[in-house]
Amino acid sequence: MRRRQQPPLPKRYGLDPARLRLPDEGDWTSLREHLIHRLPRVEPARIEEMLRSGEIVDLDGPLGLDSPYIPGGAVWFHRDLPEEQPVPFDIPIVYRDDTILVADKPHFLATIPRGSHILQTALVRLRRDLDLPDLVPAHRLDRATAGLVLFVIDPAHRGAYQMLFQRQQVRKEYEAVAGHHPGLDFPVALESRIIKEKHVLAAQEVPGPPNARTRVELIEQRDELARYRLYPATGRTHQLRLHMNSLGIPILGDDFYPEITDKRLDDYSRPLQLLAATLEFTDPRNGEIRRFDSSRSLQAWTDPHGWAAGPVTDH
Repeated sequence: MRRRQQPPLPKRYGLDPARLRLPDEGDWTSLREHLIHRLPRVEPARIEEMLRSGEIVDLDGPLGLDSPYIPGGAVWFHRDLPEEQPVPFDIPIVYRDDTILVADKPHFLATIPRGSHILQTALVRLRRDLDLPDLVPAHRLDRATAGLVLFVIDPAHRGAYQMLFQRQQVRKEYEAVAGHHPGLDFPVALESRIIKEKHVLAAQEVPGPPNARTRVELIEQRDELARYRLYPATGRTHQLRLHMNSLGIPILGDDFYPEITDKRLDDYSRPLQLLAATLEFTDPRNGEIRRFDSSRSLQAWTDPHGWAAGPVTDH
């Protein structure tokens, strides 16, 4: 197995530098000329500034404005980061040892860097705050979903824990608050085919062999609302949100289903009432049964008047 080349730049804000391989063929006379061609979203003046200040390097060190283009080579640099609104919620640690870490992620915080969410993600904040540069998630939660995420600290065990989720060997239990439909009988087992197209915000259920399965139980009902326990047997994108919507009881606070609603990224009112409450699995290191439970609660159930009123502090 080929080992990943070690970057010649240290992490910044918990992030590895970008690596850019230079094509074997090309008629560029200088590295500057190639970078201007290769990075059209970066202003030429910014590329020149990075070269002057030694921010772009190869394995031999910093490169300059007059550095030649070397076919087949590689350069590293840290990308300029977008401006982000701080997500004003903490990330409690449920469990930590030398190998794994279980965090209780808040609503509105993405698990990993993507798009406009870079520094304000659980991974980057935990890497930085806990000085754990090799930390990686074994799985992911949607930005809108709160609850438990398993991270791996020791790179030597990364594959073993990630494989638990890929092989669906983790028992996951969620809680949700949604409307109460008196005509529905619970528990109910749902299965459908879910696809998520790139660059399309919402996933959709389509005809075809099922690839998503969920069991839904009614925990308790109060007036027009109910609290549900959800057991996903698979992990398709937005699976629980789609399956609850298919029952005619979309999860409270869902901005995608049944239809997409426009909401500012810094609007922290009325979060999606979905919580990854429990993770249970057999530890691949020693065969022990491990169970972790979230300490969070869903505000639409514990404080319905406060949830309906608007801005909240994450529970």
